[in-house]
Amino acid sequence: MTTTMQTAAAAEAPAPPPSMRLRELVFGAACAAALRAAARLGVADALGEGPTRVEDLAATVGTEARTLRRLLRALSCYGVFAEQEDGTFTHTEMSRLLREDDPNSLRNISLWCTEPWTWEAWPRLDEAVRSGRNVVQELYGKEFFVYLNEDAPESADVFNRAMTTSSTQSARDVAELLDLSGSSSVADIGGGQGHVVASLLEKYPSMRGTLLDLPRVVEKADPRLRPGGSLADRVIIVPGDCRETVPVGADVYVIKNILEWDDDSTARTLRNVIEAGGPGARVVVIENLVDDTPSMRFSTAMDLLLLLNVGGAKHTTGSMVDRLTGAGLVVDSIRPVNAYLHAFDCTVPA
Repeated sequence: MTTTMQTAAAAEAPAPPPSMRLRELVFGAACAAALRAAARLGVADALGEGPTRVEDLAATVGTEARTLRRLLRALSCYGVFAEQEDGTFTHTEMSRLLREDDPNSLRNISLWCTEPWTWEAWPRLDEAVRSGRNVVQELYGKEFFVYLNEDAPESADVFNRAMTTSSTQSARDVAELLDLSGSSSVADIGGGQGHVVASLLEKYPSMRGTLLDLPRVVEKADPRLRPGGSLADRVIIVPGDCRETVPVGADVYVIKNILEWDDDSTARTLRNVIEAGGPGARVVVIENLVDDTPSMRFSTAMDLLLLLNVGGAKHTTGSMVDRLTGAGLVVDSIRPVNAYLHAFDCTVPA
């Protein structure tokens, strides 16, 4: 039986030899599947603050006690849940992130990254690497988001919840980082449901804002921005595709996590923002990077997932700067937003 003392000792033990580490890596799908199972079963939500017997936990979530113990033991090897000397289990910092009610919950993101389509796409990564193209088109006969919305609506819902969770959490960090005290207006381009612009408007009570994204996205905008919301009188919601046009005037444009498409789409979006803002406009681009960041394992994995589903890519610092300067922007500074995002603060030259 694994005990907390044994777990602590294991944490201090030397790293396993390369042969064992590689064995662990090739079984990585087991860990992802275990996290998905725990999230779908609601194990973290059912586990109380104190040590809990597996039998009681199994009765709550509707599983067999013996198999639930096996699931929890596997996850505890990664620090998700902890097994005590008496065989009960408790929460860890990571397992709490699987709770729906945790303010930093990653439950929806855990589900999104392990949706059924991912298990069909990952084995074909070698094909994507050879061709440089996504594999979803061949798998399902249509573009990724068309497939989600037409053939996998439950997965589309998971995606929307995951993006909402991610945006809500990172919006707080973006608003804390950005000093917009000298500006009177801000536009959130491709801003999803508008969590970033909402956070900025709450930080700056005299500022006006605009949210631009696809019609089906902005129709579900943050309640604070919709009619009757606390910020509705200071924001304009514009349905549209930033790759086609940006009919929005503002002092500051925020572009977060959308310059991951093909190079042509990225170039068109930047060109449209520059034309809309004109000389002197400030453009803040916020992205995950696959270099010089403490989250490289996460960001490089997301980079490969983008290759699989839409043929997109995460950027290095250099490739992002090249795209921004190539579009005609002047990069004034590059700063970390948090452990997994960087902000490129730019200006449209005169």
